[in-house]
Amino acid sequence: MHGFNDESIHALGQAVLKYAEDRLKLDPVPLDGPRSEEELDRVAGQTITPDGIGGLAALKLFEDDLAPACISTDHPRYLSFIPCAPTEASAMFDLVVGASSVYGGSWLEGAGAVYAENQALRWIADLAGFPDGAGGVFVPGGTIGNLSALVAARETARARAKLEERTGPGTRPWRVAATQAAHSSIDSACQVMDAEMVGVPVDDAWRLTGDRLREVLLRHGPETFFAVVATSGTTNFGIIDDLASVAEVCREFGLWFHVDGAYGGAGLAAPSVRDRYRGIELADSFIVDPHKWLFAPFDCCALLYREPAFARAAHTQKASYLDVLTSAPDWNPTDYAIGLTRRARGLPFWFSLATHGTKAYTDAIERTLAVARFAAEEIGRRDYVEVVREPDLSVVVFRRLGWRPEQYQEWSDRLLADEFAFVVPTSHDGETLTRFAVVNPNTSEDDIRAILDTMA
Repeated sequence: MHGFNDESIHALGQAVLKYAEDRLKLDPVPLDGPRSEEELDRVAGQTITPDGIGGLAALKLFEDDLAPACISTDHPRYLSFIPCAPTEASAMFDLVVGASSVYGGSWLEGAGAVYAENQALRWIADLAGFPDGAGGVFVPGGTIGNLSALVAARETARARAKLEERTGPGTRPWRVAATQAAHSSIDSACQVMDAEMVGVPVDDAWRLTGDRLREVLLRHGPETFFAVVATSGTTNFGIIDDLASVAEVCREFGLWFHVDGAYGGAGLAAPSVRDRYRGIELADSFIVDPHKWLFAPFDCCALLYREPAFARAAHTQKASYLDVLTSAPDWNPTDYAIGLTRRARGLPFWFSLATHGTKAYTDAIERTLAVARFAAEEIGRRDYVEVVREPDLSVVVFRRLGWRPEQYQEWSDRLLADEFAFVVPTSHDGETLTRFAVVNPNTSEDDIRAILDTMA
């Protein structure tokens, strides 16, 4: 199986490269859509056999039957959840990363890769206003990023509590404060950690604020908390919390301040909305997913710490076979998050940044913001739809007046069946709604008009 001297492997290599090139050249890409397991059984059948079906046959099966059964997240009318629209440069370099057999967990084994990843992380840290000593790691996604940050927060709080117990009574902290609009991964992280998530009511603008946070902390006892999670761009509405006032309260009570910017953190690169993030520079940790609004392929989340030493104390794995790594002063990415083995998943993002320059990223993000603003304005011009909340960023949530929940679903199903668009229902306070999540610079005003026309 190993080696490139077999003629069939050479032919497979050429076929794989041609498929990748042809896919990247598609403009627009096909939307495609899911197929039932019975349908896939019929066209694909049993693909894993004792003798194999051959690489060319497997590739053809993927191209003809399996890939078309997957929705293309980079389609300009894929506006559900948070899409992924990688640059061609980042997608091509993903092939290079896979072919290079690079281990990205330690400086000893992957110094060149870690060096490049750290430059990409530094760009994000500078956008957030983090100090020179800040640093972190690229992890698979926001769920692991949030969990890793909260593990570091709890370890730091416990260490401080033990220190206080030497001279007086202390309490072992076990709570995390966040709003119900926080990403589902926060509650999941608390369950994994056997911690308690305490909800904080939002203000009239649906944001977490320092005043509301202080009330909750005092009610439960601030000494029982080890972290506060704010969001810079909620998934459902794209709302940015009042980060500055939250940071002030965290500093008042000595609590770890984590900002989840998995989707919205990319807006830091856009001058038109940069002022909405005031206070993010005071965070102890921060995440943003380049595979969302920074145009990298799956899977890639940037996790940054103001003081990485706290994360290293929480995450460094110790074993005799790791002594050569843990005893060295080098920057080992696995010291800053859950997990030991890791691919250098930040390299495609780094390559695209290095290729295009940061100004191109700013321009692309501003373009998506302009389309989102157009969408809100266009909805306002039509008498059968209305915006639920004016957008902070590039997510626009709206209602179709007079529709029942099943009508939203029927409409969404029809759009996908026709391979016209992918826009799914959502809900808020028990009401069924729908939304546009615009993170693809190729999404146009004409796309927005065309989709809204189907609701008339």
